[in-house]
Amino acid sequence: MSFTNDTRYADAVAAVKALEGSLLTRSDMEQLVSAPGGSELNALIRSKKGTDAPLSLENVWSLISSYAPECNDLKILLYKNDFHNLKAALKALIAGKEPEKYYIRPTSLDLSELSVLISHKDFEDLDDTIRNTAEEAYELLTRTLDGQLADSFIDAASIRKMITASDECCSLIKRYAQLTAACADIKTAYRCALMKKNRSFLELAIAGSPGLDKEELITASLSGTESLFEYLSYTEYEEGASLLKTSPAKFEKWSDDIIMELADEARLGSFGPEPLAAYYIASETELKNLRILGVCKEFGADDSTITERLRRLYG
Repeated sequence: MSFTNDTRYADAVAAVKALEGSLLTRSDMEQLVSAPGGSELNALIRSKKGTDAPLSLENVWSLISSYAPECNDLKILLYKNDFHNLKAALKALIAGKEPEKYYIRPTSLDLSELSVLISHKDFEDLDDTIRNTAEEAYELLTRTLDGQLADSFIDAASIRKMITASDECCSLIKRYAQLTAACADIKTAYRCALMKKNRSFLELAIAGSPGLDKEELITASLSGTESLFEYLSYTEYEEGASLLKTSPAKFEKWSDDIIMELADEARLGSFGPEPLAAYYIASETELKNLRILGVCKEFGADDSTITERLRRLYG
């Protein structure tokens, strides 16, 4: 990976590198896996993190964005949350419910404004990241009353927006967008093959991503999972496809791990936004690992099963 030589972020990078010491290590995770119960687990987490405050990705985002408030590269990391929140606002409007409990943070959107604008169908005043998608998704949802179709449309729009926006970004964000897009398209094609979705659904739901031919992916999915795996075996995503064939959970872990591999390399830079983005990705992965750990402990999974499901960390 080539690093951005942008000294505007030198102070921000120095601050983030100092914060990396608070991230959990592999050794820390091994101790947490061995914790006998929930109270012991929580006590260990507090001792490792040095705080009683709940872990929050929103706090991490506030911190790094305060260091680099004008960095548009970082905002792409929030696209999945932004478009999820759009889905939540639209579905809440149709169902006559309040969307607040369905929102995910951090987000680039003003969520109180989002709710009002969506409820008044005032799409022109929405953030330009989601403006066109919101209006088209609303029309699709009200015309078809098919929530799954509308969700798939919004997810694909999110991926396309991410790919387009990343063209002007640092190398980490470009590759992050490409991998995120490809993994999302593969998962969509696989689910559609299982559910025997038709071509029109697939054309709407698959965004199109670097390294995958959209038409070939659709054709393979329409022919069933074996044809899909056959097509993927000739792409750069062959390893992930072989895991997907075994277990969707293993594919999810592989997808997360290749992103973390990128972040691990990017944190070595001294300038540019790459180390800031890498720290956010690492923090996101840490929180995911802690959720996996908590759920596995709750359901009595053994240590080897838990370790198998945990995502890659720095180092």
